[in-house]
Amino acid sequence: MNEADFQAQRPRLTRLAYRMLGSLAEAEDVAQDAWLRWRRAADGGGETIADPAAWLVRVTTRLCLDRLRGARAAREAYRGPWLPEPLVEDMAEAPLERAEDVSVAFLLALQRLSPLERAVFLLHDVFDEDYAAVAGALGRSEAACRQLAARARSHVREARPRFEIPQAQLVRLAAAFATAARDGDTAALAGMLAEDAVLISDGGGKRPAALRPIVGRDDVVALIEGLRARGRLTLVGEVRLARINGYPGLIFRLEDGLETVTFEPDATGRIAAIFIMRNPEKLGRLSPERGFPARSSLRFP
Repeated sequence: MNEADFQAQRPRLTRLAYRMLGSLAEAEDVAQDAWLRWRRAADGGGETIADPAAWLVRVTTRLCLDRLRGARAAREAYRGPWLPEPLVEDMAEAPLERAEDVSVAFLLALQRLSPLERAVFLLHDVFDEDYAAVAGALGRSEAACRQLAARARSHVREARPRFEIPQAQLVRLAAAFATAARDGDTAALAGMLAEDAVLISDGGGKRPAALRPIVGRDDVVALIEGLRARGRLTLVGEVRLARINGYPGLIFRLEDGLETVTFEPDATGRIAAIFIMRNPEKLGRLSPERGFPARSSLRFP
């Protein structure tokens, strides 16, 4: 495999690492580390590579497992709820991923699995590797991998809904939510939310954010109204519409910086979950220099 062949595999390796780690920056680092290991092996490292693509998947998975072991203490010390780095795409472009495979709810469900369960589930159920390949990648027996996959599947099943809501409907919902939040229209906000809706915000200790999940329609509305009343929702510039982790979402530029708001619907089309990213360390890609989405702005009436 030459460099061009590796570059053809890089997107797949990055997608796998993002789901394992919940960080695009780390996923790209892992893909680069896999490339460096490939180059060492290809330049006479003494290892015979019969199937380069499978070899790269195996190396990427093991690099991710190493990072997860090393990051355990940092995750335990994280201030407030942890959310994955948002995967932001321009609405004008075709989606790179199915929403069910990159939704925040799904990624959070993966984070609750053990690293090995996560690896087996992703390799087999998401990336369609057979159990023999999964076993080879992880150094486990096929029987053990099947057991790990079964346990993982039972935990993430509810986080991968099979219903589909038309994108146009979800875009209208995002726009209506932004307008109602700006205007303090609590009745409109309540009408958009499922009764058991949850709101989770991640400030990472760097910016103000709720230190626990807010559960229930009334409490979510009360939080949003409280933020608006205290001037915490003062906008600087337009609200941008973007596809965030598979669903139409919003990018706000507030007085204290950027934030993304990701909505996930229930089967009726109401908002079941709101995920707000405020941690600046996870928003660096949204600076104007890094391609802050500019073509899909929402203009309030």
